[in-house]
Amino acid sequence: MQPRVPAPDLAQPRTEAEAPPPTRPPPPRPRRALARLLRPLRPQLLFSWLPLLAGAVLWVYALPRIGFRSMGDYGLLDRFPVAFYVALALLTCGFLAAPRRAGTAPWWPAGYCVALLVALKAPPAVLYDSVRYPWASKHDAVVNQLLLNGELRPNGALSGNMSAYDQWPGFFTLTGGLVRAFGVESAAVFLNWAPIALGLLMMPVLVLLYRTFTEDWRLVWTAVWIFQLANWVGQDYLAPQGFAYLLHLAVIAVVLRHFVLPGSAGRLRDRSYLDPASAAVPPPTGTRQRAVCVAVLAPLILAVNAAHQLTPVMLCVSLFALTLTRRYRNYGLLAVAALIMLAWDLTMGRPLFVETLGTLRDSLGELTENSRAGYAGELTGPGPELAGRANVLMVLAVAALAGAALLLRRRLVRGALPLLLVSVAPVPLFVVNDYGGEMLFRVYLFGLPGAAFFAAATLVPAVGDARHGLRRRAAALTLHLALPVALLALLAGFLPSYYGKEKMYYTPPAETALVTRAIDRAPDGALILATTGSFPQALHRYDRVEHWFFAEQELPENERMLADPARYLADRIPPGTDAYVILTRTQDIYAAGEGLLPPGGFSTLRSRLSVSPLFRVVEVHTYGIVLRYRPDAEGESP
Repeated sequence: MQPRVPAPDLAQPRTEAEAPPPTRPPPPRPRRALARLLRPLRPQLLFSWLPLLAGAVLWVYALPRIGFRSMGDYGLLDRFPVAFYVALALLTCGFLAAPRRAGTAPWWPAGYCVALLVALKAPPAVLYDSVRYPWASKHDAVVNQLLLNGELRPNGALSGNMSAYDQWPGFFTLTGGLVRAFGVESAAVFLNWAPIALGLLMMPVLVLLYRTFTEDWRLVWTAVWIFQLANWVGQDYLAPQGFAYLLHLAVIAVVLRHFVLPGSAGRLRDRSYLDPASAAVPPPTGTRQRAVCVAVLAPLILAVNAAHQLTPVMLCVSLFALTLTRRYRNYGLLAVAALIMLAWDLTMGRPLFVETLGTLRDSLGELTENSRAGYAGELTGPGPELAGRANVLMVLAVAALAGAALLLRRRLVRGALPLLLVSVAPVPLFVVNDYGGEMLFRVYLFGLPGAAFFAAATLVPAVGDARHGLRRRAAALTLHLALPVALLALLAGFLPSYYGKEKMYYTPPAETALVTRAIDRAPDGALILATTGSFPQALHRYDRVEHWFFAEQELPENERMLADPARYLADRIPPGTDAYVILTRTQDIYAAGEGLLPPGGFSTLRSRLSVSPLFRVVEVHTYGIVLRYRPDAEGESP
């Protein structure tokens, strides 16, 4: 019997001679190391990030070369350097490559959408040394009034169309809080950045809205891209409309995802009945869940009502349109939204609400008048005329692309019918009122999210829907030819629509200082006269002085006024009132561009008031003139 050899004790440490040599990782193979270094240079990834980087570099290079201080008839269109346009083209090319990978990596298209937003709307915020849109300074004046006095006198009868701001003060309260939180002097410091901030906040809401009806990320991001190109209306500046519009879309998105009635989807839950790109109908919710959602949405709806007078109407109209479908026939939410709107209109907003009801008799059914743009509706000058034509072409292009989806993607439209109803719901408001010449723009704005989605559906064919060779070739032609052409055409239309009238939107700081000095000199209760309210600081000290923008009327009446402007104004100034006339460069550009005055009318007005004994010149400046009314000079000859 062989002696038993004991097993080695694994717990005892081995001697240096017995220990195996230490294992070292094998040296990296040259090919693998080189592959890791070159991975970002693969063609697919290269086309994803290189256009974004190149476009950003060119945009930054072009920015300081934009001659905004020497704008001519075409606004910024002929002041943008070539590098700026090349940067936009590069971003478009990069975006066209990015959505092909959107099913697995949706962040590339998201990065391009953010870059497009910044590239299109950040130049004024970065460059301008004054507030873009002179009339936006009135919002700064309202915030200053709130911070100074702690109230906006909602029941006071204020002039200069200020009653809407005082009776719907929610937005200004929030903005005042931001001024305090940021520790800045006034809202004018960040006012020009509002389009970028609101655009960034809008993007996830749009994605949530579109993902309710499609699983195709290419379609989602293309719809977001088209929305940004088609959003030339200029309602996204620091104003109650932009803020309330964001909340409106948020409410609609929540309703479309969480208010589906049980047993209402029917065949829409059958994938064979849907478009390959369609998303499944959201799961149904019970009565208790919907009641909780109503309680969650009620503060948002209240915020909409506190901020803006028109958006609650649009919200109620959209919710009513959704009740026409079996999926969203929820009368409870509609009733809550309507009751909140009526409660606000009959309490805080009662003065203006009653006044508006009194004007409905004249505007009800006047489709031609209600759908006009502005006061006169006759744009004059190369830039404004080009912008006006571009506006019309943009509306027609988006409508044509969205309408084509009704024929080409009928199964997708069937699944997204609620979004279609929300988009067309505001159109009947043309019958009711002109909203101060802005109803056309507001209807377009509220219909744009759905229109952008269906326009994208026309340009982005569904994956797997082209089984036959002919359909497959048609889908490839649409994706590789029609989509690039359409996006470049929309980009070409956006630029004149948004920047074609920029000359009337930028105001030199010296003009702002002139207006501020003139209004500061006026005593309390004085009357400030100007051709239009679209000039900087027009409503400075609006709680202490009255305003009359005497040219904001039809052109024939202004032509009669120009025959003897001194007599025309003197006859309409209340007796015993200190009155000052402020005429500035921005008023001249705006009145001419919007067709308020005939060609040369502003110069005629200024020269005749200057030599009239009824008015004395207080200050003359390169950017304007200030005159004071002399009631004691009645009867003197010039």
